[in-house]
Amino acid sequence: MLSYKLQYTKDIMTHFLQSSAWKTFQEALGRQVVYDSGKGWSYQAVIESGTGNVRLYCPYGPTITSVKAFDEALTSLKKAAHDRGAAFIRVEPTTSVSPAQLRSRGLKPVTYQQLQPAHTLVIDLTASTEEILAGMSQNSRNLTRNYANKGLSIHTSSDPEDITILTSLLASVGKRNHIQTHSLGYFKTQAAALFPTGSALLYYVQYEGKPIAAALVYDDETTRYYAHAAADDAYRKLSPGTALVGQMILDAKVKGLASFDLYGIAPTDDPSHPWAGFTKFKRSFGGTPVSYVGTWDLPLKPIRYALYRMYQTLRRALR
Repeated sequence: MLSYKLQYTKDIMTHFLQSSAWKTFQEALGRQVVYDSGKGWSYQAVIESGTGNVRLYCPYGPTITSVKAFDEALTSLKKAAHDRGAAFIRVEPTTSVSPAQLRSRGLKPVTYQQLQPAHTLVIDLTASTEEILAGMSQNSRNLTRNYANKGLSIHTSSDPEDITILTSLLASVGKRNHIQTHSLGYFKTQAAALFPTGSALLYYVQYEGKPIAAALVYDDETTRYYAHAAADDAYRKLSPGTALVGQMILDAKVKGLASFDLYGIAPTDDPSHPWAGFTKFKRSFGGTPVSYVGTWDLPLKPIRYALYRMYQTLRRALR
């Protein structure tokens, strides 16, 4: 497993969703964030309410350097949850603890809902540019090098008002594929919170003066994360999304970042998996597969938690 960047506590490496930038965004959404740290651990947990319950959720956290550190973080989380009347704690550690160790501490795997992907691909940007390009498929490499020959141009923006370039494309994708995306307000708040500090950046592709693909990336001191993306299906033969990701990778290399996280792939090569399509797309850029332990819950109020799980099971059955 990979480690990520220093954020709050010296010598603790954290994922972007455990960063101070993400905390700023969550608070801009009106959400309360709990933070604590100790020797070898830190966490920030968002207080979430729904279905008659309150929970503390640590996206890709707590950040830990050992099992002992995890136990100390869990003790702190339990106290924070008790103080707020939470029915359970939800965690997603990325290092230092195994599923067996989580089960032995009373945590339960959340198999029906992975809030953050448990599997991803990470490209090593400390390699040379030619080595990074060589790791791509031939098609992705050629498009990255020659997209301008197709009349495509790639632009970046840190103007929060430009987030509508992405949201307009996302709305079209959602309508076409019958999926629900985040609201316009969510993305506008994110852009306002993260763009001014350089923690996020908008990329978009233009063809004949029209935006036909866009993506949002998150940056910290070591890693660029490929987050939200969408493209106009009418221009799919031009492969603007491929050109866009290839350029984002090369730009991250020039910026001096150490890795590029493609952020979420299917756990297997099963062609029937719902994520098979975009997993094939992401694999075309190379990278090393990285797996985490996934999402786990620690019930603190067993009856309320059991009712919550029953509700979730019934809700899925009725879909």
